[in-house]
Amino acid sequence: MSWFESFILGLVQGLTEFLPISSSAHLRLTAAFAGWTDPGAAFTAITQIGTEAAVLIYFRKDIVRIVSAWSRSLFNKALRSDHDAQMGWLVIVGSIPIGVLGVTLKDQIEGPFRDLRLTATMLIVMGLVLGFADRLAARDETGGKHRAAQPRKTLKELGVKDGLIFGVCQAMALVPGVSRSGATISGGLLMGYTREAAARYSFLLAIPAVLASGAYELKDASQGHVSWGPLLFATLIAFAVGYAVIAWFMKFITTKSFMPFVYYRIILGIAIIVLVSMGVLSPHAGESGH
Repeated sequence: MSWFESFILGLVQGLTEFLPISSSAHLRLTAAFAGWTDPGAAFTAITQIGTEAAVLIYFRKDIVRIVSAWSRSLFNKALRSDHDAQMGWLVIVGSIPIGVLGVTLKDQIEGPFRDLRLTATMLIVMGLVLGFADRLAARDETGGKHRAAQPRKTLKELGVKDGLIFGVCQAMALVPGVSRSGATISGGLLMGYTREAAARYSFLLAIPAVLASGAYELKDASQGHVSWGPLLFATLIAFAVGYAVIAWFMKFITTKSFMPFVYYRIILGIAIIVLVSMGVLSPHAGESGH
């Protein structure tokens, strides 16, 4: 991988990781359109460490508070009813589905799941789901001619059942095109949570999964032939850009809907299907040997 490739891919990772448009799909597509070799699941996992570092810094006050309350609750029963202590357990519980499926489906994630036809399909399907969930949230928030606005749930109302559902939604992002934030935010909106609550829990929930995945891939990468300079450069770029995107996105969702992302996903998905159908783009473009 050249330094230029690492710069572009790191930029793409940082721009798309936190938006509901699928960073893994965009890394895959960037390589395919540029005629580069598919960066692969390992590259995605390791550069995501950079974007998760941005999450750790942006949400540092929440994270310190949650970790502190959770660790103290292990030895102090009185603290176990504290919301922050419960959030610590809910993040752990919500991380179980992606941990189990990530190990079980490792070969599929690195192989069949990277087919551009599947990526395009997931972009469209999850775009429609996000659009429906967003419309549902908007209806509750604004009400209508014959109905009053309905209050939506905050993270203080999050329980084990909803935490697991969030976790299952996150695990769907193992397929490129789904989007970790898109799936978890859609799940949250469908369960009645506010946009801000769904997005905040989505980012917190991603921390254990992404760091564990990155550490796992680092272990394997250290035993192979890896261009560490470009990889670390891409990770640094992803961190810097990712932090700016988080700050913008958290402000954006307080007043705006997700519909621009929905339209983008559907248009991109249709474009990929058309290009593959016409033979302009191979469904395996960018992969080794293609």
